[in-house]
Amino acid sequence: MLESYVTPILMSYVNRYIKNLKPSDLQLSLWGGDVVLSKLELKLDVLEQELKLPFTFLSGHIHELRIHVPWTKLGSEPVVITINTMECILKLKDGIQDDHESCGSNSTNRSTTENTKSSVKPRRIQQAAPTDPDLPPGYVQSLIRRVVNNVNIVINNLILKYVEDDIVLSVNITSAECYTVGELWDRAFMDISATDLVLRKVINFSDCTVCLDKRNASGKIEFYQDPLLYKCSFRTRLHFTYDNLNSKMPSVIKIHTLVESLKLSITDQQLPMFIRIMQLGIALYYGEIGNFKDGETEDPTCHSKDMLGNITGVEDETRIDMQYPAQYKGQELYSQQEDEQPQGWVSWAWSFVPAIVSYDDNEEDFLGNDPTSAMHQQKAQTLKDPIVSIGFYCTKATVTFKLTEMQAESSYYSPQKVKSKEVLCWEQEGTTVEALMMGEPFFDCQIGFVGCRAMCLKGIMGVKDFEENMNRSETEACFFICGENLSMKGLTYLTNSLFDYRSPENNGTRAEFILDAAHHKETYTEIAGMQRFGAFYMDYLYTMENISGKGSANQQDFSSGKSEDMGVVQEKSTKSLVIGPVDFRLDSSAVHRILKMIVCALEHEYEPYSGLKPDIKDENETTLNPEEVASLEEYIPTRHTSITLLKCTCTIFMAEFNLLDHLLPVIMGEKNSSNFMNTTNFQSLRPLPSIQILVDKINLEHSVPMYAEQLVHVVSNLTQPSDNLLHYCYAHCYLKIFGFQAGLTSLDCRGSYCLPVPIIPSFSTALYVKLLKLPTCWTKRSQIAITEGIFELPNLTIQATRAQTLLLQAIYQSWSHIGNVNSLSVNEALMNEVFQTIGVKSKNPLPTLEGSIQNVELKYCSTSLVKCASGTMGSIKICAKAPGDSGKEKLIPLLQGPSDTKDLHSSKWLNESRKPESLLAPDLIAFTVQVPQYMDYCHNSGAVLLCSVQGLAVNIDPVLYTWLIYQPQKRTSRHTQQQPVVAVPLVVPISRRKEDEVSVGSAPLAKQQSYQASEYASSPIKTKTITDYKGEKTPEKHCFWFP
Repeated sequence: MLESYVTPILMSYVNRYIKNLKPSDLQLSLWGGDVVLSKLELKLDVLEQELKLPFTFLSGHIHELRIHVPWTKLGSEPVVITINTMECILKLKDGIQDDHESCGSNSTNRSTTENTKSSVKPRRIQQAAPTDPDLPPGYVQSLIRRVVNNVNIVINNLILKYVEDDIVLSVNITSAECYTVGELWDRAFMDISATDLVLRKVINFSDCTVCLDKRNASGKIEFYQDPLLYKCSFRTRLHFTYDNLNSKMPSVIKIHTLVESLKLSITDQQLPMFIRIMQLGIALYYGEIGNFKDGETEDPTCHSKDMLGNITGVEDETRIDMQYPAQYKGQELYSQQEDEQPQGWVSWAWSFVPAIVSYDDNEEDFLGNDPTSAMHQQKAQTLKDPIVSIGFYCTKATVTFKLTEMQAESSYYSPQKVKSKEVLCWEQEGTTVEALMMGEPFFDCQIGFVGCRAMCLKGIMGVKDFEENMNRSETEACFFICGENLSMKGLTYLTNSLFDYRSPENNGTRAEFILDAAHHKETYTEIAGMQRFGAFYMDYLYTMENISGKGSANQQDFSSGKSEDMGVVQEKSTKSLVIGPVDFRLDSSAVHRILKMIVCALEHEYEPYSGLKPDIKDENETTLNPEEVASLEEYIPTRHTSITLLKCTCTIFMAEFNLLDHLLPVIMGEKNSSNFMNTTNFQSLRPLPSIQILVDKINLEHSVPMYAEQLVHVVSNLTQPSDNLLHYCYAHCYLKIFGFQAGLTSLDCRGSYCLPVPIIPSFSTALYVKLLKLPTCWTKRSQIAITEGIFELPNLTIQATRAQTLLLQAIYQSWSHIGNVNSLSVNEALMNEVFQTIGVKSKNPLPTLEGSIQNVELKYCSTSLVKCASGTMGSIKICAKAPGDSGKEKLIPLLQGPSDTKDLHSSKWLNESRKPESLLAPDLIAFTVQVPQYMDYCHNSGAVLLCSVQGLAVNIDPVLYTWLIYQPQKRTSRHTQQQPVVAVPLVVPISRRKEDEVSVGSAPLAKQQSYQASEYASSPIKTKTITDYKGEKTPEKHCFWFP
């Protein structure tokens, strides 16, 4: 009979997780076709043991469980399991106690774990499955597979709660249903076949609500906050691909979730709790929960140095065993692989994959299979890890930040209510989060979105700047824009997902995955990522390669913990982030809302999850032999991060109101009340002057050793470590800025900008910094640099009239002077002078001062004894552009260096004409400063100052006095008509003048008016070289040339 085969399987699952069930009663009810069980208690210890979650179940029960088995149509209708009202309450495990206890005795832990596993195993139903000659084993196995593949699971009213400190996080899902579907993702009764080795499932979640509340000391919630997420529905598609009909584990697993609309709401009281939950996820991801006690240090054999959650204890110890064998090998490496050991989330998720896609081990026993053959089959399958693809896609997401205030009812005894007001909104379109893994040796995560923007809503701190009666436009409310519009971009964020009709899975073909690091970097470039998304793209890649073992690392069983079966493992980790065109407007409304969110996030008293590791050098120093040192130098794993910002525009407006004195003290750590409410009325200021900054590209690169602590302990014990080893003991940071320029602009009442007035023409710069890891391990080596830095500035030019500097001063004072800014209203004549109408010549044009410095290079270095700084500046030039005769502009030099001043006293020097200094001219200023690190020990290392200054020529001209005494005056002419301009560069290029036309003297040359830096201030520059500080010590040359 079929019941003899199917019933034990279903009963084993039910009996495994539910307490106090009588197998006889359950079996009789199940044979009747329907089972109804009420008020069931879950076996919490079994759930914790099998799920391996870092949480403890405080309670768990099911109100009603229904099982429907269509015995007469078992081959065509699914078995339906319905759970009505399931509630579980969780809390974080006592990680400090559990972690240290798990590391105390390896043998005891192994025996305890084996006992626990044996007790967790469900008691097998003591009933032999009768053999029916009419049912061949192949048919039974096929039928069991069809039944299991088509089981429908329905959960109504699922409640999950997490409690910690005063935080209560609850998730309520009204309905969740999982069922099997066909090729078109419609409900169907399917099974894998020899021609179609694919199984598809769909999980629909209806009305998901997430609440985050604060409880008091007695555990009660006094005031319920607005839900974080309210009645959100989403669907998940699962796609399993098998190699053959007998495969127990799919070769490819795809789990993709799509949310059409995600609306999150966070209040000021929920923000600290929300950040606390995020910190919990990060701490669990890195395996940092409860690693230390007060006064204790970490045992290297108990903690997994995880690389963004992907390197568990076996990978860490395997690499250590091969490259640092004498320093920190554990006594028993395989003891680290017990289930209760701390690990990253990726490793945990990977270990859980077989449980959600494979049958139970007991099924093989019920089917009468040979245990030996099953064991060999399982071992053979573990040699090849399945490919797992997990994706989350959101069409539109909205996050609203609210401020709350208590509101009492009319009656004295009525409870208070919380009233919330929306002040900030973040909108995001086309969001994608994808993760691809194949075992632990390969993991890739890509995150991106098409576009986003941030908007101001209603009022802030009593200032009604965006109330409904203000009639302000949406353009004024939006202060952050990045990327493109989803309607214009299309559905590129769904590319190759299960929701993309063009994907291989939806067209009957098998998908191909890139699992090679080199091929991955060639395919998923920054350009490709920005073409798919447009606003933000992040690619994180981690690979582990076995370069000398038996076969590739992807085919090794990395969960075995036997390092002798593997060769040298090379780990690589790269993170690349690209942010697309950004338009950031910092006005009073945006600044106060951003700072208010920061203040709300800081108003908590939560302790960090993991304490800082004590920086103590290991007393048990071990010296490595030359062979081990050579092996160490061959490859050292690092984490490399690259952040690129493209086409950034930042506009800083004059402050229309300034209440920063009530926000900054809280952010700086001073005790101050942040509940201040302004009582003055808000009045919009138009035209509103602003500083506009444009940057073509900003690139930040950061590299750090993956296992800094172990590496530093080994290298610091070497007598003469090589430059390559010392290089990897530092954290390196390289910042490059290209095309930085700034100018003045103004916003009129129509929301349009006038033509930008350039202040700083385009220039580029670079900064390099390296920091020594674990400086306390190098106290005996005073010559080792703790911090080093190099700054390069090839050319910088600043040009401004006196009116423009007064306007800059007014913008600065609006932010620095606390109080009502309306009194600092800008003079109308000053605005007219700065922003002149196009095509209208001024009767009295103002002179412009222009200063330029070239070839600036600064270096800084600090050791345990001294701090040293040195630098050079190639040249400095200051000139004035003043109106001349016939409407032409004349150029008056005021300061120049370096200059040959030997004949400065003679009139010949003033009248002769000379070309600018050549590239081989000496630097104007060169200096070196050295001071002791601690002034109390200055007698051991004295301070040093060396300085060299070349000749400097100064010309005092009346135009400088004219520039200084300018005061804005009202004009009788009509108001300036501001021209709206979109994306106008701050610097207008013109044809360059020849070098021999530039003169130095009292008779200035005539020159056409221009916004470009003058030829006088833009003489040729020198080529600078920055050493890249790599292991090979190969100098890298960076040349900056500008028009």
